[in-house]
Amino acid sequence: MKKMLLFLLLTFVLTACGDECYNAPQPVIFTFVDANDNNLISNGTLEPFSIQDENKVGVQLTKTDDGSVILEDVGAYNGTKNYTFYSALKVFDFSIQSSEFKGGCDGYQINKLTFKGIGIDVKDENGYYKIILK
Repeated sequence: MKKMLLFLLLTFVLTACGDECYNAPQPVIFTFVDANDNNLISNGTLEPFSIQDENKVGVQLTKTDDGSVILEDVGAYNGTKNYTFYSALKVFDFSIQSSEFKGGCDGYQINKLTFKGIGIDVKDENGYYKIILK
């Protein structure tokens, strides 16, 4: 009986340490359209394009079936980071301000996106950013 109790106690202690819990920031999703609301990724007008951070490191981009692009692994830091979007059609800058939060799980949250550039408008559509290139 003592061995069984010791085994259960040891098992409880090892599992009670718990798995570390981490919440990644919400994804950042861009949709690029022209003034007539034509999707510039779907129709190929925007190709090729890329995004680099302030250290000239490329951001991994994932295209979606609906003609949007997901910016991978952005916002997992405390502070503000600057980015540049490059394409033959338009070049513009934007920044992402994020912060660490603690709770049931630690993680990061994106607090604010700021876009800078002439000839662009941005609409926040429930987490998707519709970028209208003029």
